[in-house]
Order: sequence, then structure tokens, then C-alpha cells
Amino acid sequence: MDISSLLNVNSADLFEAASKVTSGITDPRKTEEETGGFGSLLDTAIKNFNLTNSYISDKEDMELKWAMGEVDNPHDLTIALSKASQALNYTVAIRDRLLDAYKEIMQMQI
Repeated sequence: MDISSLLNVNSADLFEAASKVTSGITDPRKTEEETGGFGSLLDTAIKNFNLTNSYISDKEDMELKWAMGEVDNPHDLTIALSKASQALNYTVAIRDRLLDAYKEIMQMQI
């Protein structure tokens, strides 16, 4: 499964970007470039989607190596499978939350 059309999200980076955005809200004198703003949050999300895609690629490579008998330690395969699964679950959860938020905004009456 290739999720290159999506892009990865890491919680630590999101918290960092969110703290930059909220710190800008408390000080109205800061510009968007100083606080990070939406662009910073979007860049972080793109980096994290790419990280999820790399975890999935690593998992697929490790599965092929395991099938060909090139991997001596089965723990490496288990770790690669776990990383890919967790990253994909997190990415899907973020996507679902964003879609829910979008639907809620679109249903607002003006």
C-alpha cells in the first residue's frame, strides 16, 4: 500500500507547531512568519506523512528480505511492522479528525 498521496504526521512535531501557533495568538504583535502559522503546521504535516510512507517502505523491504532469508533477526521484522502500523494508524486518525472538522465547518450557518 503506497500512501505517497497522503503525507505523514508525527505527534511531537504537531505539538511543536501547535505551540508556535498558540503562542502567536497570545501576542498579537507577532507576525505569521515569527509564530510559524499555518504554513509551519502544513510543512510539519507533510514531513510526517513522508515519514509514514518511509516506514511503510521499510516494512515492505524488511518483509522481502525476510522472505528471501536475508534477515537473521526476526525482531527487526517485528519492529518494522510495528512502526509502519503505528504510523499508518496515526495518519489515518489525523485524516479522519481533519475530515470531521472540515465537515463541521462546512455545516456552519453564516
